[in-house]
Amino acid sequence: MTDRDALEAKLIELKTEHRDLDDVIARMGRQVPSDQLLMQRLKKRKLQLKDAINRVQAQLVPDIIA
Repeated sequence: MTDRDALEAKLIELKTEHRDLDDVIARMGRQVPSDQLLMQRLKKRKLQLKDAINRVQAQLVPDIIA
């Protein structure tokens, strides 16, 4: 497995977790009452995943010298 393959696998893993968290947050939002502290933690984790996804994507795109 090359570095690129490892990065692509990591990207898939991160995107899957991000999508799953999105589903959980949406379901929790429909519940009354909802656990606001848990919701806040899940949203924070989702933002961390988005940042990680952006970092991995940046590593996959080669630098273009203009």
